[in-house]
Amino acid sequence: MVPVKLAIPEDIDDRKRRLHGGAGLHAAMRELVLDTPGKAGTIIQEMINSAREFGEDKLIIEDPIDGAISYRKLLIGMRVLGAKFSARFADDHIGVMLPNSNGAAIATLGLMSAGKIPSMINFTAGVANIKIACEVAGLRTVLTSKQFIKRAKLDDLIVDMSKFVEVLYLEGVRGEISRFDKIKGFLLRRRPVRPAKVGDHAIILYTSGSEGVPKGVILTHHNILANATQSASRIEFNKSDKVFNVLPVFHAFGLTAGTLLPLLYGVPVFMFPKATDFRKVPEAIHSSNATILFGTDAFLNGYARAADTDEFQSIRYIFAGAAKVEEGTRALYMDKFGKHILEGYGVTEGAPVIALNTPMANKVGSVGRLLPGIEARFEDEPGMGDRLFVRGANVMAGYLSLENPGVVEPPVDGWHDTGDIVKVDKDGFITIIDRAKSFAKIGGEMVSTTAVTNVVTKLWPGYVSAAVNVPSARKGEKIVLVTENEKATKSELIPFFKEHGMSELSIPSEIVVAKIPVLASGKVDIVALKKSIREGSLNEVR
Repeated sequence: MVPVKLAIPEDIDDRKRRLHGGAGLHAAMRELVLDTPGKAGTIIQEMINSAREFGEDKLIIEDPIDGAISYRKLLIGMRVLGAKFSARFADDHIGVMLPNSNGAAIATLGLMSAGKIPSMINFTAGVANIKIACEVAGLRTVLTSKQFIKRAKLDDLIVDMSKFVEVLYLEGVRGEISRFDKIKGFLLRRRPVRPAKVGDHAIILYTSGSEGVPKGVILTHHNILANATQSASRIEFNKSDKVFNVLPVFHAFGLTAGTLLPLLYGVPVFMFPKATDFRKVPEAIHSSNATILFGTDAFLNGYARAADTDEFQSIRYIFAGAAKVEEGTRALYMDKFGKHILEGYGVTEGAPVIALNTPMANKVGSVGRLLPGIEARFEDEPGMGDRLFVRGANVMAGYLSLENPGVVEPPVDGWHDTGDIVKVDKDGFITIIDRAKSFAKIGGEMVSTTAVTNVVTKLWPGYVSAAVNVPSARKGEKIVLVTENEKATKSELIPFFKEHGMSELSIPSEIVVAKIPVLASGKVDIVALKKSIREGSLNEVR
């Protein structure tokens, strides 16, 4: 390691000098983790290397149905299913529609071992968006499970999907596995079925569709492994850690950070299949002795309200992403459990983690500092602020779009436009101000709908609310507030807005009391919300 000189200001007291020096040393050690030679192969090669490093007998992945399995069983399952997939599928892109489970991990890795590219299907997105996903990626087959379809009551969805894609059940594939296949899988478990290169496409994920038609996002082996290394340099796993993953495997954070990252670094992971089961999640966290929890604000808030005070006792770190962590959620975790929430930021196109707060470097309200190895540049958006672009080894190979199916559209010069308006302080902490698309242009002025939502959340805590911009014949656009607070009134809202320095233009033109649609990630489904407003299908307008 090249010696690092820690620059400590002269004009601070001894306590601050110690803190400053400790933070500098911590940062230098994180960079050392990133610089240490490591994950340079494909995902399958590195999974095999991890099993060798941490021991094939180590129990590494667990779910509530099948229990815990070892690295050895994981490798055998990958190899056996990979051989079956290689023989069965001529296409490169294969859809995967499974819940968080051991089987989902084994099937996904099995497809990679076979040289196929899993395309992760969001089963909560509705048949229209699933059809778009299949068209975008050129899918002719989607792999799922009869047991899952029955438990999730998705029979009608399967009937609709069968009209445009072949649905293949894992149970049928497993039924074809012979004793000879298992013996061969055991003997060849340390080899992929078809060797791949680190720059090859590894997986297809999809943008959420919260602001428009979903796009396919192609990530290479190099993208995913680079982000795993970047993330591990900040998270600091130890030998006693266990990750509790509630974020679905069709979600970038659920698949890469919640599943592949711990498997690659020898950290056991508990796969919980239903993120919205607010009572059972805390029970499972407690019984599994999990130490690291990944979640979103909406999910974390639900777990905290349902949990007993001792059920989060084993948790060491709580990481939140996908949406802003509300002050009420932070306070709830601190008051009830004595736990801090560490907020991060990611995009599917970044594989996904871009920035992260850590216990040693945490600024409440920010999403932390950029991970090592990620560059940022900013473009001024008049009336809004700085728009963030990122570049790095973790940034996607490119998009697949409905307008140009099958054609990879790479980011220009490697730069991905996040579409987020941000500010960065002198210490490098990033605060997300808004989405560029979340500004309403009213009378020529730009008004942040996110800022409106944030103030409303302070006024009516405990209720889900969302402000959106819709066309207006008089002003070009107007803001409509949708809230689940049945007692919401403008007479209460207007003085509160004025007290908090909000402009007249930011006051919603209408308040609609209705159930707000959300995506599987916990984000508000803006597309569905705007559509309902246009169609007038929401409940009471005030």
